[in-house]
Amino acid sequence: MTPVIPARPSGALPRSGWALRDGWTVARRDLAHWASQPGQFIVGLLFPIMVVLVFAYLFGGAMAVPDGGDYREFLLPGMYVLTMAFGVEATFTAVATDASRGITDRFRSLPMSGSAVVSGRCAADMLNSALGLAVMVACGLAVGWRFHGGLGAALAAVGLLLLLRFALLWVGIYLGLLARSPEAVMALQILVWPIGFLSNVFVSPDTMPGWLGALAEWNPLSATATAVRDLFGNPGWGEGTWATRNALLLAIAWPVLLVAVFFPLSVRRYRRLSR
Repeated sequence: MTPVIPARPSGALPRSGWALRDGWTVARRDLAHWASQPGQFIVGLLFPIMVVLVFAYLFGGAMAVPDGGDYREFLLPGMYVLTMAFGVEATFTAVATDASRGITDRFRSLPMSGSAVVSGRCAADMLNSALGLAVMVACGLAVGWRFHGGLGAALAAVGLLLLLRFALLWVGIYLGLLARSPEAVMALQILVWPIGFLSNVFVSPDTMPGWLGALAEWNPLSATATAVRDLFGNPGWGEGTWATRNALLLAIAWPVLLVAVFFPLSVRRYRRLSR
C-alpha cells in the first residue's frame, strides 16, 4: 500500500495551525526524552543549587550589602538569572546532538512545517526552564530568601526571567545548528561562564576596575538581575548609573534585541542545513 503524503495547507490561518500542531509534536518528543532520562535535568540544576549553598553559607558572611541587607536576599535573584543563562548549554547540546545524528535532516524530509523543529525545541525548553526556575525558587525559600514587592511584582519578575531565557534559547539554537557537534559545548561554556560571572550577580561592579565594571553594568544579565531585585523588593547595589536606574527598560530591551538577531539567524541556518 502506497502511503499518502498529506498536502500542505494553503492560507495563513490553516498553515499557522499546521505549524503549531507540528511544533507541539516535536516538543512532546523532547519532553518525552527528559521524562525517560531525567538525569540531564537534575544535573543541570545541581550546579546553581550548589552555588547558592556555597555563597549563602560559605562566602556570604564576607559579603557586604548596602544598608546591611541580607546577602541571601541579594544573591538569589542573581542566581535565578544565572540559571536562565546556563540553560543555553542544554539547548545547544540537544540541538547539536539532533543535527549530528541526522535527526534534524530527517525532520526536514518529512511533510511537516519547516518551523516545527525549532519552535518545538523552543516550547520544550521553555517548559523545562519554567520547571527549573520553580525548583530554584523553592531552594531560595529554603535558604531564607523572600520577596517583598507583592505577588504582582513577583510575577513580573518571573516574566522577566523567562523572557531572558527565551532570548538566550535562540542563541543556543543558532549555535547548536552552527556547530552540529555536542562536543563543542565546552567552547560554549568558555563563552557563557565568563559572561555569567562578569555581572552584578555576586558583587557590585564598583569593586571592579573601571572598564570591567562598565562591562558588568551593561551585561544583559546584570540588567535582568537588577530589575528582578527591584521587583522582588530585595537589596541591590545602589542606583548610581544610567544602566542601574533604567534596569527594567534594559531587561526588556536586551532580550528583544537578542531575539531580533538570533531568531532569523536560527531560521536561516536551519533552512541551509545539508546544503
